[in-house]
Amino acid sequence: MPYTSDRPSRAPSADALRSRIPGWGADLDPADRPAFPREQPGIVTGAHWDLPEQQPSDGRRERSVEHQRLTPVFGTAQPLHGVSGRIRRLAYDTYSEAQAAHWLLLIIGDRVDAAGAHLRSLLTRRPDNPITQSGVLGEAGRRPIASRLQRGRVDLKHSWMDPLIVLGPYIAVAVLAGAVLRRRRSSR
Repeated sequence: MPYTSDRPSRAPSADALRSRIPGWGADLDPADRPAFPREQPGIVTGAHWDLPEQQPSDGRRERSVEHQRLTPVFGTAQPLHGVSGRIRRLAYDTYSEAQAAHWLLLIIGDRVDAAGAHLRSLLTRRPDNPITQSGVLGEAGRRPIASRLQRGRVDLKHSWMDPLIVLGPYIAVAVLAGAVLRRRRSSR
């Protein structure tokens, strides 16, 4: 109901709602609520702690500046590494999570990590294939042109950049490799 200057009508009674809406108020009786016993204070949970003991940390972990300490349990599967790790650490050490700079640095760190992964894949026997692994072939049978140009798409303004973003790193490496090869040939 839109806001008006009229006084709002009174809320219907529980009996009126129960008669009008099937199942309304099914959880009013505590006996019918499956979580009811756990909602009572003083229930023994079986936990032997008020706060879990601190997980040992063998290295430096990320912690936002607004938090006084690390959480008792934290993940260690992907430690920070390289240039992207330094960028992320700068975000955590310098800026609060409420500041845009914190999140922008985390995004930049992610992009630097992705670029490093692309470069590392070029040095392997089976480098990434931008055609099959970017989803371009998935659009082929699903009206690719019409779906990109339809009205109401939010990303229509920047869709011209998509090929540059996906293929740009590969084109840059190819140009760089060509320049290196030309320079080697000219030095001989």
